[in-house]
Amino acid sequence: MNEAELFTRLNRVFRKVFDDPRITVNRTTTAKDIEDWDSLEHITLIGAVEREFKMRFTMKEVSSMKNVGEMADIIASRAG
Repeated sequence: MNEAELFTRLNRVFRKVFDDPRITVNRTTTAKDIEDWDSLEHITLIGAVEREFKMRFTMKEVSSMKNVGEMADIIASRAG
């Protein structure tokens, strides 16, 4: 899977979780960029991303992600 495909799928997940078809995430997107992205929605988002990519993040990975790019890197490393 290339980065474009990965972000197409991530955008689909973000749009569904936040119920906003206008959301477009990129490598630098953070919780500050999406109005409803709070700690509760973060848990929902992580679960949705895990289901989409059929993988599980570790607690360390979840707590260390600073932006969507870091999330994408973890997913890409697992898809390997």
